[in-house]
Amino acid sequence: MLRDASAPWAEPVAATETGATAEDLIARAGDTWRYELVQGKLVRMPPTGYEHGNVALNLLRAVDGFVEANGLGRVSPPETGFLVSRPGEPDTVLAPDLAFVSAARTPVRGSLDWKGFPRLAPDLVVEIASPSQGQPELAAKARVWLKAGVRLVWIVWPVIHRVDVWQPGVDEPTDTLEDTDQLEGGDVLPGFTCAVARLFR
Repeated sequence: MLRDASAPWAEPVAATETGATAEDLIARAGDTWRYELVQGKLVRMPPTGYEHGNVALNLLRAVDGFVEANGLGRVSPPETGFLVSRPGEPDTVLAPDLAFVSAARTPVRGSLDWKGFPRLAPDLVVEIASPSQGQPELAAKARVWLKAGVRLVWIVWPVIHRVDVWQPGVDEPTDTLEDTDQLEGGDVLPGFTCAVARLFR
């Protein structure tokens, strides 16, 4: 797969294509590829496999159930896009496998942010590694999320049953969890715990 230095986790749509906007990305809805936008450049990933989808569903059940029961905000399912660039910068729209936004920051129903890509960084982001993605690629994406203002990033590795925990102010994972460990929500989801092994059932 070809790589672009600004988005090494994905394949550039065209090496010379720049200046794309969030509106251009919305226009690609229905395509078989999964797209993101990084500094005005379109990048794409192939559809996910069954294992990836199963892990995403297990995470969604665990996190959404906890958030719903405690009235903490909203959980977004895979491929919900977030416009994380600042006004005046080339658009960057990223679509994690799961995101949590606290109640105080959730877009107002019916607003432009509700109907499209909200201009905000989620509180929690989860990225699940695909077979074509390695540690350097997803480390780069974790750093992009944290730079945008995300407070907690989980990088999930289905093949080796591992979760890397990333937090602001640190350039490497702050923790690496295995099957026998517990995934915790920290200050972002206080009280949340989930056995890592549960993600890979």
